[in-house]
Order: sequence, then structure tokens, then C-alpha cells
Amino acid sequence: MTAVALVGVTASGKSEAALDVARRRGDCEIVSVDSMCVYRGMDLGTSKPDATARAAVPHHLLDLVDPDQEFTLTQFHQAAQAALAAIAARGHHALLVGGTGLYLRAVVDDLCIPARYPEVATALEAELDEGRTGLADLHDRLVHLDPVGAGRMEPTNRRRVVRALEVTIGSGRPFSTFGPGLEAYPPTGIPQIGLAASPEEVDHRIAARLAGWVDAGFVDEVRRLAARPEGISRTARQAVGYRELLAHVEDGRPLTECLEEAARRTRQLARRQASWFRRDPRITWTGPTEAGQLLERALEAHG
Repeated sequence: MTAVALVGVTASGKSEAALDVARRRGDCEIVSVDSMCVYRGMDLGTSKPDATARAAVPHHLLDLVDPDQEFTLTQFHQAAQAALAAIAARGHHALLVGGTGLYLRAVVDDLCIPARYPEVATALEAELDEGRTGLADLHDRLVHLDPVGAGRMEPTNRRRVVRALEVTIGSGRPFSTFGPGLEAYPPTGIPQIGLAASPEEVDHRIAARLAGWVDAGFVDEVRRLAARPEGISRTARQAVGYRELLAHVEDGRPLTECLEEAARRTRQLARRQASWFRRDPRITWTGPTEAGQLLERALEAHG
């Protein structure tokens, strides 16, 4: 058994390429590396594989939790390790497919992920929600406690700033000491193939995909999520596309305006993903025609 990763920005076509290879070979199972595909009921806006694809090839790490629940990197790492072990036990190959860079690094590099300290995290979130402090103030606090860790993140990234402070305060040691950091790219036994696409092509695919989602009932999907008695977690609400359409469903913002915002934010996401993946020198980049061939070679190298 081996694991091979196919990475790329959103709407680059990586899921289709991986599914094509897995169908042809018959000995591969796909492991989703997407932070939002873990949520049940969030299907269209996450480009989750449909029933036909899942019937053709086993898929893993989809629909793990309800959308009112938080889902952490630690939980994903544990679920991924269990999935890979089960795939290996069946004598199959694993195709890691997705665009959530941090989640991929957790699997590829088996990152040392710090424990959770919910009391600390709750207190920090309350400070922000109640206006007793600002995100810039929390980042300044992190600069004082862990300057190395603070330098590795955008001061405006609420989730990462709060997480780093949570670990630093809760564990009594700087967040940055839990491993070499994301700037290190050690050798790995998981080959990584990157599906390259020009920004113009990605933008076109994003627009076409969003229009297709709307035609398929994306607004109704978001309306069903908003109507859930349990609510929607902070993390799930931040999913690109869902955040904007929730503003339409819950707050009455014009749909056209929300869709334009969703497309804009998706383009921004694609640029951030491209920047993240381009920093990893271990990724071999290729076009859509050659991607399947490289996947095949990587799999053949392991039998």
C-alpha cells in the first residue's frame, strides 16, 4: 500500500482527475482532505463527491460530523490515520485529494498537534465577542509570549491567533515549539502531485461551478442549514459560499450581491491556496493531462 496526494486550488479539477485514476485501477480509495467536506448537509458548496462517485470508488473523511459541531485539526489527523490504516489493511492504495493545505500537512508530515484547552479558548473567544479586546491585541499578546509563532500567521486570522494563544497559555510552552513549524519541509513517504491551472482558468471554473450549484439548489441547501434547530458552528459558517448565502437567507441581503461576494472570496481562497502549495518544494506540478500519468507512476512504484 502507498498513499499519494493530489493537491491544487479549489476548482482546479483534482477530484475528477483522482476519481478517473481510481476507477481505472480498481485498487484505490480516495481520502478527502477538505476541512468543510467533513460536515453533513454541506454538499453542493463543498463540491462533495456525489452518490455515483462514491459508489464507484470508496471515499473517506466525508460527512463525519453535523454542521453545528466544531471539527479540529487534531480530529481530522486522527480520522485520516485511521482511514489510511484501514485502506492499507485491505491492500489498497490511498489517494489523498484536497485543497486544505494545513490538513494535508498534518497527514503528510504526521504533525505533532497540540492538545486542546477549551477553557482558555472559550475565555479568549469571549474577550473578542464581548468587545473587551480586539484581534490585534490578541496578536500582540502572542507576539510577547511566542514571537516565532506570531510571525507565522496573519494578525487578522482569528482562528489561528486564538488557537496559538490557547496552546501557549494552556500548555505553558510556546505554540511554535510543537514541531519544526510549517516552514520546514522534511522528507516524506507520500508523493505529492500538484494540479496546475492558470488564475484565469480557475476564475472561469469558479464562476461556472457557482452557477451550477445555484441551479442545483444551493440556496435551498443553505436555507435548510439555517433552519436547523441546533444551529451552525462558527467554523462551518465561515465556509466560502455558505457564509455569503447565509447573509441572504438570514439577513435578507440581495442574492445577486451575495453570489458576487461568494465568487470574489472563492477567487481569493484560490490565490491563498496557490501561495501555500507553491511553498512546498516536494510537490511536483503538472497539467491536467499529465496528472493522471504521474499518479499512475507513483502508485506503480509501490506495486
